[in-house]
Amino acid sequence: MLVGGGEGMDVGQETSSGDLGLDLKDRVLPCSRGWDKMDDRIDGVRVGENKFISKSSILSHLKTYNLYYEGKNLQLRHRLEEEELIIEGLLNISWGLRRPIRLQMQDDHERIKPPPSSTSWHSGCNLDNQSQEGQKQTPQTPPQMEVTPPEDQSSNGTTHDHEEEEEACDVSAQLLRTKSDAGVLRRGRRRSPSDQRRIRRHRFSINGHFYNHKTAVFTPAYGSVTNVRINSCMTTPQVLRVLLNKFKIENSPDEFALYLVHASGERVQLKRRDYPLVVRILQGPCEHVCKIFLMEQDLGEEIPYEVAQYIKFEMPVLQSFITKLKEEEDREVQKLRSRYKYLRCIIEKQLQCLPEGSTCM
Repeated sequence: MLVGGGEGMDVGQETSSGDLGLDLKDRVLPCSRGWDKMDDRIDGVRVGENKFISKSSILSHLKTYNLYYEGKNLQLRHRLEEEELIIEGLLNISWGLRRPIRLQMQDDHERIKPPPSSTSWHSGCNLDNQSQEGQKQTPQTPPQMEVTPPEDQSSNGTTHDHEEEEEACDVSAQLLRTKSDAGVLRRGRRRSPSDQRRIRRHRFSINGHFYNHKTAVFTPAYGSVTNVRINSCMTTPQVLRVLLNKFKIENSPDEFALYLVHASGERVQLKRRDYPLVVRILQGPCEHVCKIFLMEQDLGEEIPYEVAQYIKFEMPVLQSFITKLKEEEDREVQKLRSRYKYLRCIIEKQLQCLPEGSTCM
């Protein structure tokens, strides 16, 4: 059962293997208090499977976290929903992939153009063509109208009637023309050359990383940082899905894993039931001390602190360490051989001292 006694960690403070180890629950030992009590579990925040931390402790770390990112969009917000503390905000994730990933060629929300239909307003071209064909088959001409003025009407009246006749012809022609042009043509807005160049550049670059458009293969630069908006209730697989959906990556989330990589070289994989945002808060905000990396599930490797403390040394120094360890191993082997040789000699002397025909009981 986990019992911790630390009040909190300073910003940028690096923990050692005694506090961390390989298991994640050892990492949060300095940040927990009274986890073996049922009341703390009910009133706590889940860190992983069967691992909780008190609200007061996580809020203390959250305050330090937000002070570090004061005035930046990486600050986290928290709220209470049915007495459950929920923290949400942006989480930085570094790319650590060695193999290329596959991207979707089309957006999931891209509109599909419907097929042309004679009854659809989107098929104005067809309606226009049909109307023109109808006009060719049965051409319509304005009706000839004759207006005969009465005998007693003056010349002014005759002129007025001629004007009315011309207006009637114009109206009838307009009506016939409106009827024949009933089809509506919706023309798409033509993009300017600058917009087309911008679209082409966007298709070949995502988040500043270039990829092959023909094969949709994408290789992020190692160590480059992206971020996703998540909350403290999301587990590791859920965070992976959010990240892959953000960049429209076709690979399965099961192919990847999240790792905590420390400045010392120590590397710990987040379990499926861990909550990355809570883990990030407990590790502190400084990414010079600890980062979260996205790596392949089969290529990623955990590195314990005992091994990580030697990674930063140069090869000659490491070679000298190996030589010293070899010498120490040889000394221990020689001690064991001498000991068992001495015991064998004593047993042989005792056997020689026994009279013939006697047996040991």
